[in-house]
Amino acid sequence: MILDYFRKIDALLLIVTIVFVFIQVWLELEIPGYMSAITNIMTGAEEGEVLDEGIPMLGCAFGSLVISVFVGLIIAYIGTNMGKTMRARQFNQVERYSATEINKFSIYSLITRSTNDVNQVQMAFILGLMVMIRAPIMAVMAIMKISTKNIGWVEITIFCVLVMIVCIGMILWFTFPRFKRIQWMNDDVNRITKESLAGIRVVHAYNAESYQEAKFQAANADLTGTHISVTRAMAFLQPVMTTIMSMLGLGIYWMGAIIISEAGSMEERLADFSDMIVFSSYAMQVIAAFMMLIIVFMILPRAMVAAKRIDEVIKTEPTILDGEITESPKGQNGKISFRNVSFRYPGASQDAISDISFDVDKGETVAIIGSTGSGKSTLVKLIPRFYDVDSGSVIVDGIDVKDYTLEALHRKIGYVPQKAIMFNGTISSNVNYGDSEKDRTEEDVKKAIEIAQATQFVESTEGQYQGKVAEGGTNLSGGQKQRISIARAICRRPEFYIFDDSFSALDYKTDRVLRSQLKKETAGVTTLIVAQRLGTIKDADKIIVLDEGRIVGMGKHQELLKDCEVYYQIARSQLSEEELVR
Repeated sequence: MILDYFRKIDALLLIVTIVFVFIQVWLELEIPGYMSAITNIMTGAEEGEVLDEGIPMLGCAFGSLVISVFVGLIIAYIGTNMGKTMRARQFNQVERYSATEINKFSIYSLITRSTNDVNQVQMAFILGLMVMIRAPIMAVMAIMKISTKNIGWVEITIFCVLVMIVCIGMILWFTFPRFKRIQWMNDDVNRITKESLAGIRVVHAYNAESYQEAKFQAANADLTGTHISVTRAMAFLQPVMTTIMSMLGLGIYWMGAIIISEAGSMEERLADFSDMIVFSSYAMQVIAAFMMLIIVFMILPRAMVAAKRIDEVIKTEPTILDGEITESPKGQNGKISFRNVSFRYPGASQDAISDISFDVDKGETVAIIGSTGSGKSTLVKLIPRFYDVDSGSVIVDGIDVKDYTLEALHRKIGYVPQKAIMFNGTISSNVNYGDSEKDRTEEDVKKAIEIAQATQFVESTEGQYQGKVAEGGTNLSGGQKQRISIARAICRRPEFYIFDDSFSALDYKTDRVLRSQLKKETAGVTTLIVAQRLGTIKDADKIIVLDEGRIVGMGKHQELLKDCEVYYQIARSQLSEEELVR
């Protein structure tokens, strides 16, 4: 999977790294040979100067140091760019997701996967790659060196390596499933933290601090407990490796004592002693190669789990795909039709809306009303394809919405959601937002804000149109956010407006003036309004009444008061007896 995030230059640098590591290992394995020669010179077995062997030995050590630093820089460069690519691909893929895929992963999990999980993989790559390249090369070359020595020493070394592999395998068998749980537990901690912070006012208002703390402590304790169990298991690795190295050194010297004692002459004993020193160095290099892998084994299991989670996000294809049509036929602009549309949310037991059919002509204002949960918001979300219908078809300008490219379809629509969404930036950047922002001027922004009845509060804000908007619009009131959100849709100059209960935070006067101004300034633009208040919709050209996902009434205000019991009951709860005409 890692190779999928490599650029061409990364693959080339990886080959260069392998070559340099091979040279580095060769230089390090030359050092014991010089040590043997120096030992023979010092014991009188050979003639010569110590410096004649010592200077090349220092040269090998220095060369190994320089190459090690160079290789470290290359691997860090590759790993950092790999992390950058992972984050970018996840972000780009998530932006293509429909609400179905977002709900499948949850926002908290997606955040963890693009931050913590990427960091885990990046760290494992940077720390582990050099070791994973170096260790096998070191082990193979060192074994080739020692294979020509006394068979007793070789057997001791092989035995110690096997013991080491068994110990590492047992620890990994214990820790790997726990590493997987750790990543999911991180999701839970993030979820509870974000939930508590986002709802801090409600938490304070209901004195629920202790309750939220208990939830967090439970999730945090589970995460901590799992971390501790894994850390304890990993803590065995270092002492086990140290013990094995000590046993190997003792075994080599014990076998060496036997070999040297059996030698006949002093020259043979000195030669065996020199071989023992060299073999000891090579054997330690073999063990050191495996010890270096300890670092990898400590982080690799968690990184493997993180990598699978990242890959899952990137390889999950969105269920809502682009069509091919980028322009609607001439003469069809501004028309919307629903043809026997039914839709059910994933995992739900029944349809949210069933067998919905109606037409909206260009320039019409169509209102949708009904009790809570009747499917009002669901219906309008099918037009910009936030979800796709299960049966039937939604037709915009004579073409099924599934046949449009998403970009072309969304360019036609000015959408104002139930919950006003603000982005960190300025008031102007929040109003002039989207792919066509370069087509609009500052005057267009001011005009949109004026129509949305937001001029007064904007111009009284510090910085006015360049006034700061905090993340989520926390420095704005609900009504201010709604008006900015409405101005954003107006500034887009769309073919259709969709207001999904977007006037609920406005007072009656502002609501009335805004709708009057909007109707005047956007004449000829098709408008769909989802609302709970009759005052917002009673002047609409057509009112659609929903009940339990079905249309139970359609017509003008006065007609529905006479012919639709559901509408009459809604009106009766909001209007006085004098206002009701049945």
